[in-house]
Amino acid sequence: MKRALLVALTAALVAAAPAAAFTPTDPLAPNQWYLAQDHAFDAWPTPPPTLAPVKVAIIDSGIDNTLPDFAGRIADARSFVGGSPYVDTEGHGTFVAGEIAANLDSTGIVGMAYASQLLVAKVVKPDESIPLTAESDAIRWAADSGAKVINLSLGGLRDPLHPNNDYYSPLEASAIAYAVRKGVVIVAAVGNSDEAPSSPWNYASYPAALPHVIGVSALTRTGAVADFSNRDPIYNDISAPGVGIFSTFPLALTQNRPGCVDQGYSDCGGNDYLNAEGTSFAAPQVSAAAAMLFAVDPGLTSSQVAAILEQSADDVNAANGCSQCAVGHDRFSGWGRLDVARAIAALQGPLPAPDKYETNDDAGAQAWQLWGKTIPVSATLDYYDDPIDVYKVALGPGEQLKAKLTANWAGADVDLVLWRPGTMHVTGSQMKPQLRAAQSAATGAVQQLTYRSKVRGWYYVEVQAAAPGSGPYTLALTKTQTR
Repeated sequence: MKRALLVALTAALVAAAPAAAFTPTDPLAPNQWYLAQDHAFDAWPTPPPTLAPVKVAIIDSGIDNTLPDFAGRIADARSFVGGSPYVDTEGHGTFVAGEIAANLDSTGIVGMAYASQLLVAKVVKPDESIPLTAESDAIRWAADSGAKVINLSLGGLRDPLHPNNDYYSPLEASAIAYAVRKGVVIVAAVGNSDEAPSSPWNYASYPAALPHVIGVSALTRTGAVADFSNRDPIYNDISAPGVGIFSTFPLALTQNRPGCVDQGYSDCGGNDYLNAEGTSFAAPQVSAAAAMLFAVDPGLTSSQVAAILEQSADDVNAANGCSQCAVGHDRFSGWGRLDVARAIAALQGPLPAPDKYETNDDAGAQAWQLWGKTIPVSATLDYYDDPIDVYKVALGPGEQLKAKLTANWAGADVDLVLWRPGTMHVTGSQMKPQLRAAQSAATGAVQQLTYRSKVRGWYYVEVQAAAPGSGPYTLALTKTQTR
């Protein structure tokens, strides 16, 4: 009942929004030009009175909790690199926190998810390095502490062509998968080319380049993709303003400029933050939008929130400022510019199908274990965010498995594969093709295979999106004993 009421209220407010979207009275909000670009408050004529509390984790350099913008906003904080999480010597974490959760209270600035509760994890050492163990532990802590959204405005270089320069971390990937299994939306910056071997860089950073992570690129005021924003045809999911961003900043740092009027804000924070730019500052806007979706409809799953944000994005192309961007999904802007009002309106339905089996992106321990002789599965695939699902089934000697896969979206092109016992990976350099037991004849919307086992063991059914597209599918598995 509560969910239905919340959605009904949202629908009524969205209908009224174009004529009377509310304007925050926070005195420095006019400096936040990105609020209008994101349509941050256009879904409501007045601030909505009923928003569920949502915990958003900021895994970053800490926060200055003395700033009035954060009064009542911090649920918990912990440092994973020593010292106090409330001492932010870099300013980065305080900046990100302001974009997300600064109070709507006629003081300073306003956060796009101003009613959210922050979980602050400090993972940046004094030398500005970020230990992977600290980041991974922080992700798990945030998930265990009830975070619904985790913002990761950080990243490590991805270079598929030069493995020695590639900073993929199984530890980080495992922590991300752990959080996703607990229902958390993970948002990460795709990275800045000025931190890569060349610019522009054609690969999103980690962890943006991991399954189920929303990778965010940066836009300029004119709607173009910023020169520094990493490109990626797969892992760039959505874009948001990432230049000239204004936010909160630690008082201990702004006091170095005593003549600056806006103490505690980024225009007093030195040259790096005077006109702050980076995908680091685009990502928090998407995190805030995810938090607002949960605040309006707490019954949403993380995969539904991610799908709504991407499907409601405003396409970025030559007609609205980006001469490089093709119509539809592209490597510069992903699905397009964040549009909070359209995302909220999407809650009127129909909602994207949920998927209770994630994360099941590989064989071995990641596969979802299925039991029974006749097994129906309803799940989802997404070529860009969730291209592979793997299920684990037990077969005895002489037992026959029949599998039928039906993808239920226009132009669906999927593949169905069965792997033998001992399989640990179905993709990548560690995949062993000789362990493939059976495969459907050709990709398409409907796939079938039949296999009779010779040895007892755990077999793996792989469902893969073979071409761009996303949506629900059904998988019917039937096991019978043959002579």
